Amino acid sequence: MFKIITVVGARPQIIKAAALSRAIKNHYSGKINEVIVHTGQHYDENMSQVFFDELGIPSPDINLSVGSGSHGKQTATMIEGIEKVILDEKPNAIVVYGDTNSTLAAGVAASKIHIPVVHIEAGLRSYNKKMPEEVNRIMCDHVSSLLFSPTKTGVENLLKEGFKQEAAGNYTMDNPGVFHCGDVMYDNSIHFSEISAQESTVLADNKLIEGEYILSTIHRNDNTDTPERITGIFEALQAISKENNVEIVLPLHPRTAKILTQNLPSELYLTIQSNPNIKLIPPVSFLDMIALEKNSKMVITDSGGVQKEAFFFKKACIILRPETEWVELVLCGSATIVGWNKDKIIEAYNRYSNDSSLRFPPVFGDGKAAEFICDMMLKHLS
Repeated sequence: MFKIITVVGARPQIIKAAALSRAIKNHYSGKINEVIVHTGQHYDENMSQVFFDELGIPSPDINLSVGSGSHGKQTATMIEGIEKVILDEKPNAIVVYGDTNSTLAAGVAASKIHIPVVHIEAGLRSYNKKMPEEVNRIMCDHVSSLLFSPTKTGVENLLKEGFKQEAAGNYTMDNPGVFHCGDVMYDNSIHFSEISAQESTVLADNKLIEGEYILSTIHRNDNTDTPERITGIFEALQAISKENNVEIVLPLHPRTAKILTQNLPSELYLTIQSNPNIKLIPPVSFLDMIALEKNSKMVITDSGGVQKEAFFFKKACIILRPETEWVELVLCGSATIVGWNKDKIIEAYNRYSNDSSLRFPPVFGDGKAAEFICDMMLKHLS
């Protein structure tokens, strides 16, 4: 049987990996054996058994419990741990997702002992190497044997870097295969949207009315740790909520909650706290987040994943970053990049509030990306 080790390091990656695990269970149970390794890169209190039960996804078979630390120390510890797992399990391939330190570590560990690396979400580029994620995704791409891009733009990025989409023969690090497969998170959004509609009570719990609130998430340390940036963002949210009498719900990432009192001017912080139209709520489950996204009026975020999910649910998205790896969203006009500039955030909100002509073309596939990936692994690596 074809054996893979799936390496994840954070809750979003577990959710992404759920699409592949579900495809294996439903369609490839007699052909593919999956071992899930969680590096423990991010400790998350919500990663309890309840989390896995709620989403019906398999718990990791192995947890390396690496924990936090500097990039170098964390990555080195993960390389050591993953290498041992590879030698013990003897897989046919290693599957990694996205751009975390866990992804980089798995790519290095596997490639050094000549185990094929399968990179899902390959080819994404922000063209900002000051972002650790950009370095991780580039380096992992260049030691992978199979590269699965969720978008045509991702494939084009790889071709610019010397990859060949028409590469023939056995796929290896030196002769990698590049595929446009669609997005596994689109697979998940279709699947979990139905479950969310049945089980989530987050709208009722927070007295939110469908289509009449804005969902906002802010977690990137580039924003939270810089007083000028976090101030500009919250000044804009305050102005939008007050001038338009619209509710803004903001599930607070722990980093953001901790730093608001430190990096916001005290007067602004008190104003936000006393504004009945701004609801600062604790972090929510994945099913609750889907409910908040698909029932919102609009999304304002610095999260790459939330940008995409807004698109999946046909919501305009204001991106609180100076760039995005999901350029398709901007090119089709459903999202706009504003950084942390107060005036640009407000301008984008006003424009989208009066725009009924937004387009959401099917750029992320047909909802069967995971099945395509399984087929290609069996065809080219077994």
